[in-house]
Amino acid sequence: MLQTLAWGSLFFLGLFALCTWGLRRARPEWTVYDCLMISTRLVSSAQAVLATGSGIVIIIYCRDVVTDRHWLAREYIWFLVPYMVYDTYAMYLCEWYRTREQNRRDSRTIFRSYLSKNRLMITHHVAILLVLVPIAQLRGERGDFFVGCIFTAELSTPFVSLGKILIQLKQQHTLLYKVNGILTLTTFFCCRILLFPFMYCSYGQQVKLNLLQVPFRIPFLCNVANAFLIAPQIYWFSLLCKKAAGLFDAPPAEKDG
Repeated sequence: MLQTLAWGSLFFLGLFALCTWGLRRARPEWTVYDCLMISTRLVSSAQAVLATGSGIVIIIYCRDVVTDRHWLAREYIWFLVPYMVYDTYAMYLCEWYRTREQNRRDSRTIFRSYLSKNRLMITHHVAILLVLVPIAQLRGERGDFFVGCIFTAELSTPFVSLGKILIQLKQQHTLLYKVNGILTLTTFFCCRILLFPFMYCSYGQQVKLNLLQVPFRIPFLCNVANAFLIAPQIYWFSLLCKKAAGLFDAPPAEKDG
């Protein structure tokens, strides 16, 4: 565990520092804030690729969705913990540089702005660290398949990050941005919304139940946990849909404004 935590800390902090240094060298005209924001999104994409890859490996390996084990289901969670801590700090660092460039140096103003802009993401990180990580580690010898499924929810993150980078570079009216938006919606819907019916269906096939019977045959807390996980996904998906509708429906003059 400690070794995995150490490797995770070195990997994410090192990648963040390397990306920031590389962008500063390649684009000296960019502000520190611009470089930090793009770096955080690149690191988030790297984490998402690792998580999705780990999840796919676990899903393929675990033929029995209840009892089969794979070491990645436990180890990658510890690798993920430093990322959550790093990302929380990186968001604050970005906000600090943004407000400093606007000549606002009051630490209380910066911290309030940080909490206001990132409260959903901070809540998400805290919930993972304080609730999901302990549950995942104390669940006993069962359920690695479902942990792998949760890992694959990160598949949409690189597309979300690319969209934000394109907006930052003022490329939101390009064909690439629109294609990326479609991929973002598709991957988000498949891996963050349809993921939960897929898990229920996989368990139903294992124990010879149809999809509608599964919620009544599994522990109540499992249903509560799944509801807790899917609720913010539905909310975020609705925001993505509204943004996509505005992009494709707005007239050119309105988009340019």
